[in-house]
Amino acid sequence: MDKHPKGVAEIVQQWWEQAAVAVSSAEDEVAKLFARLPGVAALQPDEARRQVGELTERLKQQRRDAERRVEDAVRQAVSRLKVPTRDEVLGLSSRLDALAKRIEDLGR
Repeated sequence: MDKHPKGVAEIVQQWWEQAAVAVSSAEDEVAKLFARLPGVAALQPDEARRQVGELTERLKQQRRDAERRVEDAVRQAVSRLKVPTRDEVLGLSSRLDALAKRIEDLGR
């Protein structure tokens, strides 16, 4: 039983580190953008829109990556705790319903 809390703590710590890296990366992107602001003012509107679009896409990708890491960490933590999946619970529920019906039929 002692293994599980340690395992979960390790997973949460890994998730936290990964999230910190993702946030740091996003902060770096924003810092780069602010550093380029004086140059952006001299850009043509189409070029400024293109650069903002590129930055937006990079930030969206980093967010998706961070979300994926969080989902993976949660999935990993849950699997270590041996928590049944939704499909497993639904399957057990169906089996219990079938057993209940058989017992009811035997009682008649």
